Amino acid sequence: MVTIERENGDPLPYEGVWRFTAPAVDASVPQARHAVRDLLLRQGVPVADDVVQGLLLIVSELVTNAVRHAALLSPTLAVEVAVGAEWVRVSVEDNHPYRPTALETDHGRTGGRGLLLVREITREAGGACDVEHTATGGKVIWAALPLKPSRIV
Repeated sequence: MVTIERENGDPLPYEGVWRFTAPAVDASVPQARHAVRDLLLRQGVPVADDVVQGLLLIVSELVTNAVRHAALLSPTLAVEVAVGAEWVRVSVEDNHPYRPTALETDHGRTGGRGLLLVREITREAGGACDVEHTATGGKVIWAALPLKPSRIV
């Protein structure tokens, strides 16, 4: 995560890390999205509206993937939001060991392109995303976006 050096070293009022868990069920998708949106508002994070919309779509896709593909081995998932001076990072963690890969676009299928969408939203915002294994054998998928949208010239 990128941070701005501050002379006094104190974090900005909106900086921090928040984590919550939820059951790996369909109802957790909108609940996670609303929790992230409410957290950003409550903390007064100075994030651009289009970045918030992209971030909430990423949360929806990642939680949906955990519910659809990991629930059997991971009945609980965790969502983490980390906010720095210039970036906001969301991650979804589950205990399923399978590391997903983004599928190529298949116009005959309805679904299966969530990770492609996450990558595209992240790329367009000037951010980064990845999948990592956890110490417990599961995985965490994260996306970090700048608080202000990047301007591509």
